[in-house]
Amino acid sequence: MVRDKTFAARAWDATLVALMAVVSFLSLAPIIHTVAISFSNMAAAAGGFVTFWPVGFNLESYRKIIVDPHFGNAFLVSVQRVLLGGAINFVLTVLMAYPLSRSPKEFRTRHYYMWFLLFTMLFSGGMIPLYLVVKYLGMFNTLWALVLPGAVPVFNVVLLMNFFRNLPKELSEAGTIDGAGPWFMLLRVFLPLSLPALATVTLFSLVGHWNSFFDGLIFMRSVESYPLQTYIQQLVVQLSPEYLDSTNVELLDKLSDKTLNAAKIMVSMIPILIVYPFLQRYFIHGIMLGSVKE
Repeated sequence: MVRDKTFAARAWDATLVALMAVVSFLSLAPIIHTVAISFSNMAAAAGGFVTFWPVGFNLESYRKIIVDPHFGNAFLVSVQRVLLGGAINFVLTVLMAYPLSRSPKEFRTRHYYMWFLLFTMLFSGGMIPLYLVVKYLGMFNTLWALVLPGAVPVFNVVLLMNFFRNLPKELSEAGTIDGAGPWFMLLRVFLPLSLPALATVTLFSLVGHWNSFFDGLIFMRSVESYPLQTYIQQLVVQLSPEYLDSTNVELLDKLSDKTLNAAKIMVSMIPILIVYPFLQRYFIHGIMLGSVKE
């Protein structure tokens, strides 16, 4: 028999619902405001009259994005970075997490590698050593400067390692008895059983690469090499004359920088908004299983 909730329980539930509604609104409000600005006309956006609904519907900013060579080039650089960086992160994370998940009996020096990884995660060398390493390796203005410094995401390695450890030990024992080697166990047994964790760490890597802008700012020397977020950051913080040509100057009569920048921000969010729903169903499952200890 299920008893009716008490007044205190119903009040607590109502409070939680109200709190989550407020948090959801605060999270969505900046996005809705940016969308409204991107579809508004110059005068309304520049005058600050736009809140959550476009004023004077205008698609000129999106048309401008399509013909903007700098934006298209930056978008392509970001796509290349996500594909290359995500692939490198995935391969190195799996190849490090699997042996580190083995017992000390199977991998005697495992603790030394773990301490080394955790030390690098807690104590970074800093920006200047990183800058000098990238410089002397000749990676300035190349895609490698954006993907190699973060090739091994230690947090993802720890997360996937814990997931591997929580898989039944009988799987390894049965595979060993049947003569399966480490590569066979990893590729045919562990990886197919680890889709939630793999999807989680892959999502972390893809979002991290897509949203990163600071490394592009310090390692790239030309606008043509900027990833998308670096290009947008430059537009939002300061509008440099180098981004303007004769066509831009003419459009400034009809289009405000605010609407154009808002439209570019919205376009930059589209890839992540498309990818996230496909990986979200694995997200919580992958994290929770990796956190359970015996």
